[in-house]
Amino acid sequence: MGKIVSINLSRKKGTIKQPVAKAELVAGLGIAGDAHAAAGNRQVSLLMQESIEKQKRRMEKNPGEKVKLKPGVFAENLTTAGIDLLALRLGDELKLGNGLRLRVSKIGKECHTRCAISDRAGDCVMPREGIFCEVAIGGSVRVGDRIEQAERHA
Repeated sequence: MGKIVSINLSRKKGTIKQPVAKAELVAGLGIAGDAHAAAGNRQVSLLMQESIEKQKRRMEKNPGEKVKLKPGVFAENLTTAGIDLLALRLGDELKLGNGLRLRVSKIGKECHTRCAISDRAGDCVMPREGIFCEVAIGGSVRVGDRIEQAERHA
């Protein structure tokens, strides 16, 4: 079982996501108030804090411009810790807080242009380690809420 370490949203597309203490997940849509909320398979994006730390270690080995890596800089909505998002498969469900449910709908992300992080580190973790989910059961989510994989059904 893991936890939500940061909830991040942006009001306009193309801007850095900012941390908030709580948010409302809307079934079939995403996070209320986030510019990327829409029906489809990319309603909520998740990235592990462990992945951000891995990227930091890569960047420490390369001299040059400093890019401060923190939750939200990869445009993820939910930053998690203690749960292996890489072990999930399409269709798996996650339980959050008090009954919220997310369903894994996309693994990885296509980056159409190189970002500052890719330029600085020669690599970016979000395309390989970020996941996207659809909101199956909505409700309020808060920083510190637990997150765990729901049982798989055969």
